[in-house]
Amino acid sequence: MKSRLPAVITGLILIFVLIGFGTVQDFIPVLQKASSAPKSAQSLTPLNNSTTKGERSNEAEFSQFHKLDRSAELASYYDRHLAMKDGKVYGWSGNEKPKLMLDNVIQVGVSDHVSYALLSSGTLVSWTDEAQDAREVTRQVAFFSAGKTGLFVIRKDGSLWRFAAPDQEGVQIASGGIVYASIGDGADYYITEQGHVFVKGLAHRGQYGDGRLESTTDYVKVAEDAVQVKGHTGHAILLKKNGDVQGTGGNIFGPLSTHGLGDKATTWGTIFRDAKMIATGASHSAAIRNDNTLWLWGKTVGTTPVQVMERVVAIAAGTDVTLAKTEDGRIWFWKLGEKPKIWLE
Repeated sequence: MKSRLPAVITGLILIFVLIGFGTVQDFIPVLQKASSAPKSAQSLTPLNNSTTKGERSNEAEFSQFHKLDRSAELASYYDRHLAMKDGKVYGWSGNEKPKLMLDNVIQVGVSDHVSYALLSSGTLVSWTDEAQDAREVTRQVAFFSAGKTGLFVIRKDGSLWRFAAPDQEGVQIASGGIVYASIGDGADYYITEQGHVFVKGLAHRGQYGDGRLESTTDYVKVAEDAVQVKGHTGHAILLKKNGDVQGTGGNIFGPLSTHGLGDKATTWGTIFRDAKMIATGASHSAAIRNDNTLWLWGKTVGTTPVQVMERVVAIAAGTDVTLAKTEDGRIWFWKLGEKPKIWLE
């Protein structure tokens, strides 16, 4: 049976023209825009968001258990850094001063060569050099994570998709119930609404945390009761529901505190307590306690966590830098071994 869509569109245009809303020419740009939608958005955006009884509604029910935390406001990976302030995105490389890039943003992320922003509309965009050249990656996004090996996207229906690159089509990993995800330097992690942590990727440094040192072909469950997980260079840390921070993987410089120090840890071990947000870089880690104090440990800092700031609401960690956002909206940025500096008023 042939599609009746072209006839329906033609009829609607004639109706609008007859009742005085415009001419046929007025509708040509609209039709051209619709026909040129990005391929990834066309292939991944659900055609029908309605549900029947017993199914999860696309956005309303998912939002009950998935809410962006304040860590979505900062991002750092190698030499790229992004920060959100009043819904605007500022970016910089190295020690450059931040410059305004985008507006109406609810989350930022970076990989080694690409910057990402999730718009308030639910559209994920990416750019390499200038934000004015940002291109759409996909739509209906609730959360994303970027890293060296690709991009994780949690859609508004709770499904998880993996993109090898922003200009490639995504592959569905899970059909629903995913609340958090992290792309590491070689191992990728996600958390279900039950708090279960799954991982796939490199395992030679103990990245799985279940004792194995060989990779698997499928994602495997390796931990429980988690709310956040962060992967980086050969290691990962996770935040449990009770506030404990655990780590696994390579630990030459101390990002896992004393757990496996000098080489690696092959199982998850507790390295910090009473936390509500975590971040990890190439050789150090950070956590915000429930009293909003910021603590660091790892290379240059030492294996014993040290308090460095107060009234902190968001953090991110890069190769050898830390970003923090305080209650007054200020953005702080500093290298390991230095004191926190105000980077954006």
